[in-house]
Amino acid sequence: MKPNVLILRAPGTNCDLETAYAFEIAGAATERIHINRVLENPALLRNFQILCFPGGFSYGDDIAAGRVLATKVRSQLLDHVQAFRDAGKLILGICNGFQILIKSGILVADDEKGAPVTLTWNKSGVYTDRWTRLQVKSQKCVFLKGIESMYLPIAHAEGKFMARDEATLDALQAQGRLVLCYEPQDNPNGAMRDVAGVCDQTGRVFGLMPHPERHVDKTQRPNWTRMQDDPDFATRVGDGLQIFKNAVDFFA
Repeated sequence: MKPNVLILRAPGTNCDLETAYAFEIAGAATERIHINRVLENPALLRNFQILCFPGGFSYGDDIAAGRVLATKVRSQLLDHVQAFRDAGKLILGICNGFQILIKSGILVADDEKGAPVTLTWNKSGVYTDRWTRLQVKSQKCVFLKGIESMYLPIAHAEGKFMARDEATLDALQAQGRLVLCYEPQDNPNGAMRDVAGVCDQTGRVFGLMPHPERHVDKTQRPNWTRMQDDPDFATRVGDGLQIFKNAVDFFA
């Protein structure tokens, strides 16, 4: 049976359709549901095996990127989302969704000093939209199984991963949780240790700033017309597709 994916949308979300398409071509069944429906009836979560917070600008990022939706999740849904995770299910946050997972405490839990990590303004101080090269640093994360490197687009203003201190980064790295990094010469936002994606202790909750749903087909790559002489071109797929296939295969 196909795993069911809940793609949680809110006012300002604009990557939900692309994310649904990516999961569907990977073999899942999807449903896009507004946050208000889930707030009214959190039991809806029981119908799904994968929960995805897609990219976009939830609530216009009016306070800070992802902050409003993260606050709603933290104050009204946190227990339900944690129960979803503890049931052995998967949670994915892409770009704005990564910001939500971080700022709600789902991905990296708060401690006695508050939030150990955050996502803040790019080093450039401006919104950045381009492609970047990535390296997988750990196989702890379910979504990254078998992947070594990827070429994916980024589109964000607040994607700079920051930790409270080096000791916090050391602890996350020792736990194998700093799973996805920009190539050092291709870091688009100044993230500490070039971090582009983080997983939780279980490896089943994953957030990343790049957009894998925007590179599921080879023709979405900006230089694809120059790759047609490659003998493997006919069978090539977009680099991001494997992330969604790994999620589906987890429930096979």
